[in-house]
Amino acid sequence: MAVSNIRYGAGVTKEVGMDLQNMGAKKVCLMTDKNLSQLPPVQTVMDSLVKSGISFQVYDSVRVEPTDGSFMDAIEFAKKGAFDAYVAVGGGSTMDTCKATNLYASSPHSEFLDYVNAPIGKGKPVTVPLKPLIAVPTTSGTGSETTGVAIFDYEHMKVKTGIASRAIKPTLGLVDPLHTLHMPCQVVANSGFDVLCHALESYTAIPYSMRSPCPSNPIQRPAYQGSNPISDIWAVHALRIVAKYLKRAVKNPDDLEARSSMHLASAFAGIGFGNAGVHLCHGMSYPISGLVKTYKAKEYNVDHPLVPHGLSVVLTSPAVFTFTAQMFPERHLETAEILGADIRTARTEDAGLVLADTLRQFLFDLNVDDGLAALGYSKDDIPSLVKGTLPQERVTKLAPRAQSEEDLSALFEASMKLY
Repeated sequence: MAVSNIRYGAGVTKEVGMDLQNMGAKKVCLMTDKNLSQLPPVQTVMDSLVKSGISFQVYDSVRVEPTDGSFMDAIEFAKKGAFDAYVAVGGGSTMDTCKATNLYASSPHSEFLDYVNAPIGKGKPVTVPLKPLIAVPTTSGTGSETTGVAIFDYEHMKVKTGIASRAIKPTLGLVDPLHTLHMPCQVVANSGFDVLCHALESYTAIPYSMRSPCPSNPIQRPAYQGSNPISDIWAVHALRIVAKYLKRAVKNPDDLEARSSMHLASAFAGIGFGNAGVHLCHGMSYPISGLVKTYKAKEYNVDHPLVPHGLSVVLTSPAVFTFTAQMFPERHLETAEILGADIRTARTEDAGLVLADTLRQFLFDLNVDDGLAALGYSKDDIPSLVKGTLPQERVTKLAPRAQSEEDLSALFEASMKLY
């Protein structure tokens, strides 16, 4: 099990300057995006750095849903800055950009694809020492403050991939529920869907004891190892919080209890999937985001077409869990019950359908777009979507049931319309 140190509580962000001082940091890179750079979370961090006499430079050009190009831009900035510590303030895009930046600035002679997941990159193990990185999440979704994973769009192939290594996980995550009050409702919903799928996928992933072959050396053991007794506890607990609080957090921006709870659920699910891994919803989501045409998500202030990560993940969930349920039906029924289904008369063979119906109702209640067709996709796009899923073996191989190209085509087709 690997997880970052986490400190949780209203106002903990104010301690970041003292933390960096305690680490002996002299020159810090503060990473964020253009929208957040104007908001209180970043101001709180800057005030704390100034108060502790920490010299810092701000990089605020993080791209929402980063690309290899946007990663490279941040890496160049860091190489010139010669920083001895990093602070990431933002959602998954910022935290992931900062992790990758820390890695490549610490390993300046590496080629970009050296550490990128195979088969797109070389997937080399990280052997260089990295600088301290403190993550301050402002969304309740990715759980990136807890994990050693950094995801980006590889533009040349129009597909999402990433870097996965325990070495890049943050040194410390400051989980401050006050930051959640700045999130628009649609951002809360889409971030929450990421938590939902992190929990569902890590709980239904292939068990760690069935994953093979065993690596010849522990350094080659992947960050994502399959469901296991510890990740299961975190996944189920996160799912219970989502069931209780996500709708409240979306519908009432001032509900501090609901938003604080979702902020914790994000970290809890991160601990679960950061070790167990995710599977098909995530594997299929990467081309859904990467091949976006003109869709622009509501309440996202960006200058490019964008399918938010959580939305791209959740739209395939009814189809995916109908497909995977025959392997571990009890787990699928258990999660359906947590999400509100009455399973007293449910038959084991109907587990997938019960969970799928429960998810559809959950999404309908939150006004989620009616399937991939609502994002501008049609049957003609299915071959491209399948092609974009095939390289995602790092996650698709964790699904409890193996899938052929025909299976993937059928799953995308079943996800065109939800209701």
